Amino acid sequence: MKFVAINGSPFPDGNTAFLLQKGLQQIEQLGGEAEMIHALAVLKSMPVPFCTSCMTPCTGACAKGTLMEKALNSLREADGLLVGSPVYFGTVSGELKAFWDKMRCLRGEKALLDVPGGAVAVGASRFGGQEGTLRAIQDMMLVQGMTIIGDGQGEADCGHYGVAAQRPAREDESAQERMLIMARRLFEVSKATQNLR
Repeated sequence: MKFVAINGSPFPDGNTAFLLQKGLQQIEQLGGEAEMIHALAVLKSMPVPFCTSCMTPCTGACAKGTLMEKALNSLREADGLLVGSPVYFGTVSGELKAFWDKMRCLRGEKALLDVPGGAVAVGASRFGGQEGTLRAIQDMMLVQGMTIIGDGQGEADCGHYGVAAQRPAREDESAQERMLIMARRLFEVSKATQNLR
């Protein structure tokens, strides 16, 4: 099974990427294939990095010959997604939103229908807007028809919305533990629902 993490942070080696990488490592230990997509790098490869709704239905024509084309193909193959963002004014980063908007063609294809997904948010303080950001990511997933999971799992507890971290994430042991739990849950649910995709 293939799992993709989308790093919505402008930093490829920052707090969000650190937690997503921990999740991907856990998935690899369970036997899954893992890939990280950095939203900003993908957007930089595009002449117009924001969706202008140039055609309906969307065919993804703007992605041709860019890193977005590769990213879309990876997402089409995904059995599970981890999506992370730093908290920007109580919601997701502009990079993540712009990247997700460029995924309109996947919605038309129903490419992510029934694909399980978990959310990660990193704030500057313990109560720095993480839950609002997690819910925004989950709303984006719902519009793609995805199956949302939280950060709970049978061997742990039922969890909450997802992984809510405080920077620096390398010092947030609770967030790191929740990331490992959510990765195990993502793997389990993806395996259990394979026949739906």
